[in-house]
Amino acid sequence: MELNKNKMQVEIWSDIMCPFCYIGKRKFERALEGFSNKDNIEVVWKSYQLAPDMETTPGKTIHQYLSERKGVSIDEAKRMNDYVTDMAAKTGLVYNFDKAVVANSFNAHRLIHLAGEHGKQSEVKEKLLAAYFTEGKNVDDIDILIKIGTEAGLNTNEVKAALTGDTYANEVRNDIDEANQLGVNGVPFFVFNRKYAISGAQETQSFTQALETSFTDWKKINAIMELEATGGPVCTPDGECK
Repeated sequence: MELNKNKMQVEIWSDIMCPFCYIGKRKFERALEGFSNKDNIEVVWKSYQLAPDMETTPGKTIHQYLSERKGVSIDEAKRMNDYVTDMAAKTGLVYNFDKAVVANSFNAHRLIHLAGEHGKQSEVKEKLLAAYFTEGKNVDDIDILIKIGTEAGLNTNEVKAALTGDTYANEVRNDIDEANQLGVNGVPFFVFNRKYAISGAQETQSFTQALETSFTDWKKINAIMELEATGGPVCTPDGECK
């Protein structure tokens, strides 16, 4: 993915199966929507796997998986999932853990990298999170990933070719290695202009403050000119003079 040097980057490490990543995404988006210089911000989604060894098991509930992984009872696992479901609801998200499919997220991350080549990362990321948390879809199923990519505006044949091979596998691993080098030990993890970081699904105000502080620094270095012009007769490149 080629970065836009004329925009400040906000890099976000997250995983498809991370409930706080979806919540954090919403809170960040609200801050970005209210940010006066949002058009000068480029969001870059980075790969991270909370459970790289997870085996895709459509017949197992996420409650069972969490119970085994955490060493707790099924009832306790359900209570843990109910807790984040309530948190998600406060941001307008609907979590259906009873429908969630236990699935490795590696291929979904490859799809996100493909989407990045076409400026469709955010669209694909949103669809993947909704597929996992709300719709109960298997986000490791190639046919489902192809459909998600196509619905986001990607070429169906290109998506199929990428996912049936190992395209973007190295990019996913590189993101994870980079996260380790940065000391990331949990997601979501937001990096603003490679200078400021926010760990976790913090409140919208925290993201707003980070955007304002980091963009002020970035603007000084990149010298964005803000001019106040008095109107008068002009000629434009299309030949109009008025």
